[in-house]
This record gives sequence, structure tokens and C-alpha cells, in this order.
Amino acid sequence: QVQLVESGGGLVQAGGSLRLSCAASGRTFSNNPMGWFRQAPEKEREFVARISGSGGSTDYAESVKGRFTISRDNAKNTVYLQMNSLSPEDTAVYYCAAQSIASRRYNYWGQGTQVTVSS
Repeated sequence: QVQLVESGGGLVQAGGSLRLSCAASGRTFSNNPMGWFRQAPEKEREFVARISGSGGSTDYAESVKGRFTISRDNAKNTVYLQMNSLSPEDTAVYYCAAQSIASRRYNYWGQGTQVTVSS
């Protein structure tokens, strides 16, 4: 059974940092791009960051550029999201997802981890 499990969320003050992890099990995703998404209360889920299978290419939403860094350790089948200079606007449930190389759809999703930034 394929699983993506996020961890590392929590409550942090504005200006603080958190590091999210997404551990995959059931199969390897070393060839798959991986992404982070987030959903704030009463808002649509939005893209945050994406990393290629090799880790050599990354993309970010404009709202997090310069503050968030996505990385991966394929030996551990784990993807990370380092979040710095957090603001209350970053409060959301954060999800990781694996992207199919063939369809380019994100077809595996984690259960999410809550990030709350207090002002």
C-alpha cells in the first residue's frame, strides 16, 4: 500500500521557521516529481512548491519564493519543505503529493499536516 505521510507541522510565531517532511512508503518515488500544496480555511488548495525526481529542478509559488525551500532525499524516499519567515498568511494544512510522469497528475497524496502561524 502506497502511503505519503507528512510531519513537522505545528504552531509557530510570525517570523519563525518550520521544516515539513513527507515520507513515502509502499513504492519508491525517486523518479517522480513531488509537490507540496496547502489549503487554508475556506480557500481552494494551492500549489506551493515542486521538485523534480533528481532534485535538480524546483518551482515555487510566487508567495513563497525566497522563503521556502523544497528538497528531497531519494535514499530515504522523503521530501522536505523548509519554511522560513513564516507569516499568518501561511497558515494552512500542508499536503505532499507525488506526480505521475506519464499523466503529470498528482495521483498520490498525504493526509496533510497543520501549520499555524500566530501574529
